[in-house]
Amino acid sequence: MSDRPSSGRTSVIWRDGQLIPWEQATLHVMSHVVHYGSSVFEGVRCYETPTGPAVFRLREHMRRLVDSCKIYRIELPWTVDQLVAATVDTVAANDLRSCYLRPLVVRAGEQMGVLPFGAPIETFIIAWKWGAYLGHDALENGVDVGVSSWRRAAPGSFPALAKAGGNYLNSQLVKMQARTDGYVEGITLDNQGHVAEGSGENLFVIRDGVVYTSGLDAAILNGITRDSVIRIAQDLGYEVRQERMPREMLYVADELFFTGTAAELTPIRSVDRIPVGEGKPGPITRAIQERYMGIATGRIADPYGWLTPVPVAEPVG
Repeated sequence: MSDRPSSGRTSVIWRDGQLIPWEQATLHVMSHVVHYGSSVFEGVRCYETPTGPAVFRLREHMRRLVDSCKIYRIELPWTVDQLVAATVDTVAANDLRSCYLRPLVVRAGEQMGVLPFGAPIETFIIAWKWGAYLGHDALENGVDVGVSSWRRAAPGSFPALAKAGGNYLNSQLVKMQARTDGYVEGITLDNQGHVAEGSGENLFVIRDGVVYTSGLDAAILNGITRDSVIRIAQDLGYEVRQERMPREMLYVADELFFTGTAAELTPIRSVDRIPVGEGKPGPITRAIQERYMGIATGRIADPYGWLTPVPVAEPVG
């Protein structure tokens, strides 16, 4: 299990309406974001499908990016439609069949002080060659996780609905503790001690055939993959409940899994070294995972309109 970041760099990055070489996408050390974490971002995946590359739930991701900007009073000069088109252009310009995408909005400039008013806004779309976030084996066999001593912030501290860079300082602490303790990932509790989510993933619990997930009042991110899984689970005939869950629900669950753009749908096989169910991915997890990945990769018909195709250049000659 390596924590060493892989080099997934590509050729060009979209920066405020222009595709520029990778090495030119830089910021000054005095940028507001460097000192105060004033950025919002998204994680999006483009999958190779039988009919060419397609970006999964791109419009929903860009809408959330716009929402995050609004929450943090960042005056974003781009519309959802423009950001969708820019993302497609970025994938095509890098000649990619599949990739991870990072739309990013930052407060830049050269100024000191917490107050962000007046700091210029810069927008980037980055394409990154990235495989399974928690490892390919994790998707098949599940991961071992631990409950973190670090909790999510109380309501009114940080806006959890915004996917903001500064919010992920908490996630870094959770992730580092998990790896130091010998786990692949950590699970956080909210400020009242109820189950929240992973360091960078939403969490689902299955007990007696019912699919549970924490509500948004647990200071969790309103995940796009989370929403996809809820809809898929319901369409497969499972009851889905969004409600508060005590920590011990993790230990008596029949099945557990993480969801997220990077993590996709990753089963959990143990929590605090207590096996989940039979200690391997369960049948409901497998059924939802198969349908989710089938739709994302074009192996199963997309009844929801979740895929945005990317044009592929015709070969010359």
